[in-house]
Amino acid sequence: MPRKSAPAMQNSLHKLKIILGALALMVAGSVASAAERLYIFTENYPPYNASASGKGFAHGEEDITGICSDMVKAMLARVDYDYVMKMRAWSYAYDWVQGRENHGLFCTARTDEREDLFQWVGPLASIKWTLFAAPDSDIALNSLEDARDLQIAGYKGDVMSEFLADKGFNVVMSLSGDVNTRRLMLGQADLWVTDGLVGPLVAEEEHGITGLKPVLVFRETPMYLALSKNTEPAVVADLQQALDAARADGELKAIAARYDQ
Repeated sequence: MPRKSAPAMQNSLHKLKIILGALALMVAGSVASAAERLYIFTENYPPYNASASGKGFAHGEEDITGICSDMVKAMLARVDYDYVMKMRAWSYAYDWVQGRENHGLFCTARTDEREDLFQWVGPLASIKWTLFAAPDSDIALNSLEDARDLQIAGYKGDVMSEFLADKGFNVVMSLSGDVNTRRLMLGQADLWVTDGLVGPLVAEEEHGITGLKPVLVFRETPMYLALSKNTEPAVVADLQQALDAARADGELKAIAARYDQ
């Protein structure tokens, strides 16, 4: 077999370098694409986030609706990122997203205690921290301190429940908020701490209970999409810019209006 000439060998090496370079770019591109996928979690918390099935979990965005959910979808429609949206128990999702790149959680109340745990995109909506009593209860509160000796139903990871527990109130924690209406009605708790819209809606839709008594609204907090500290700031900035654009175009206002009927 005849040996290749030096120019022919150099030409072959040059072609090999071009091929290897192209392969390297393809690999780098696939890594970049994978890194740009966002993993977004929420909980069943109607009317802000709700599953189409009525269950406390969902595996895709098509099965998730609600005020905040639709706002987040409107924002994501304006950026060129692939994403996965799932609904899980709040305490699980809250722990899961922390420390993982491109992971986020909504609607998360932005408080001083959480400020340094996440990067924030918002605001989306706001929650009113409300203490509810059973329909036949005669409990009346003039201030939060008036609830100091009462038993309050809450759930693990919920910002309102954790706030009261940290303040020394008697909070009975469950893994999710779904059971708290029944707990209130069965006399296993004197009060239930939840959002002013969420409480009556959950009570009626999931348990057929109407007439809950809102006895005290003691705080209001804006809610955000909370992104892990491991997420690139440029991604956070892109999402904030997209949300601001959706707000400026009136899209967020229109979404809120759909649920205020």
